[in-house]
Amino acid sequence: MIHLHDIRYVRLGTPDLDASVKYATDVLGLEVAERSSKTVYLRSDSRDHTLVYFDGDARDHTAAFEVDTAKELDDALQTLENAGVRAVRGTAEEAEQRHARDFIRFNDLSGNRIELVFAPHHSGRRFFGSRDAGITGFSHIGLRTLDGRRDEAFWTTLLGAKVSDRIGEAALLRIDDVHHKIALFPSSFPGVQHINHQVESIDDVMRAYYILRERNIPIKFGPGRHPTSGAMFLYFEGPDGMVYEYSTGVRMITEEDEKTYRPRDFPMVPSSFCMWGSRPDIPEFKT
Repeated sequence: MIHLHDIRYVRLGTPDLDASVKYATDVLGLEVAERSSKTVYLRSDSRDHTLVYFDGDARDHTAAFEVDTAKELDDALQTLENAGVRAVRGTAEEAEQRHARDFIRFNDLSGNRIELVFAPHHSGRRFFGSRDAGITGFSHIGLRTLDGRRDEAFWTTLLGAKVSDRIGEAALLRIDDVHHKIALFPSSFPGVQHINHQVESIDDVMRAYYILRERNIPIKFGPGRHPTSGAMFLYFEGPDGMVYEYSTGVRMITEEDEKTYRPRDFPMVPSSFCMWGSRPDIPEFKT
């Protein structure tokens, strides 16, 4: 079984690179780490980068996860191939573009583009956001799935994820102590469904709510609190229809908790997404 150490970055194509980067800095509060004519790397914590916007198709999404050793990367390649999943090792030039020593790429069973990276770069500088959003780091993603149960089995049997909870057919998966780093939401097409950044406190969530309203940026869900992870949240619209989330207070499931923890099954109703009563304007969150 492949061991995923942590989620690492998301790469997003965009037809308007300047506008997307302006949003990422002025609205999200990320920091530009590096920029070329066609690619911009953005930071949200001590990692070299956690979000990349590049000049390309807005449907071109890639999510990356880190493995601990070169052998684990080699073993992952073999494990995927043995399971009938076509996986390819990136070239040295491609690895350099990802600021990592080595990586492999493959598609999951719904067609989501996934990369596993070894020895990704860390930054020697403290993260300094372009505005005081209170961001503490990139935390998780939602992925679209064409078959929830099938893809849940793929991520848990091959990639070592564990189910924390389910909302209908949507599985919330953990790869470390955090309640979830991957959420699989049934959809009719693949791709990254939302991108989460953790913030320090509910004050940051509420401050963002009023800032977004003042800027006429559509609020898609919240403020609210998830009954699954316990996190207080706010979802809002980003470039090219991408949904971004700020949240704080996510539940941790420790090694000790693992001894007795069992996944819970929540029905696909609004109260399963928010215990405060907020209703989502997000297709994958609706019944």
